[in-house]
Amino acid sequence: MPARFRQVTPLSTPTVTIDSIRAAQARLAGHVENTPCLHSRTLSEITGAEVYLKFENLQFTASFKERGALNKLSTLTAEQKARGVIAVSAGNHAQGVAYHAQRLAIPAVIVMPRFSPMVKIERTRGFGAEVVLSGDTFDDSKAEAARLAAERSLTMVHPYDDADVIAGQGRSRSRCWRSSRRSTASVWPWAAAGSSRAWRRRRGP
Repeated sequence: MPARFRQVTPLSTPTVTIDSIRAAQARLAGHVENTPCLHSRTLSEITGAEVYLKFENLQFTASFKERGALNKLSTLTAEQKARGVIAVSAGNHAQGVAYHAQRLAIPAVIVMPRFSPMVKIERTRGFGAEVVLSGDTFDDSKAEAARLAAERSLTMVHPYDDADVIAGQGRSRSRCWRSSRRSTASVWPWAAAGSSRAWRRRRGP
């Protein structure tokens, strides 16, 4: 396995509650798409189960990541917004932060690993963010983001290890749960740490 995927620091334990997820719902209302959770006949036939898919690709940045980014940005003080924010991401979180920071007139710096796809780098720049390419692993990029945050007094918008980010992303999972209440399992990409944490908070272990 390439080194860039092996070097990931352990998660901390930010506190997320049902109330914080509901508060995120109020902040996000009207600013992100209420994407459908629809039955997939093809996957249901293949698996022998009733499979539902959450179409978060219909968000403006084509990812659920903008939910967490916007919720975090919406909780900042006026002083924090004026100073600006910083994030580290190889793509989807970068675009979510950059897009909503531009909407809210918040200066944004995005540190992206050097292996990030060029299309995502250009999309992030297109939303007005300052893109810093640094690091051959995610941890290298995260270290540079921490250094810049301290140097410029920027607020960090962590891609997954932040209670406000997790709560915002958790709204997509709770909406899907309401659409398929009789579901017995939920499956999501391993990398989607923020949303998976929020889903566990919503439904329990």
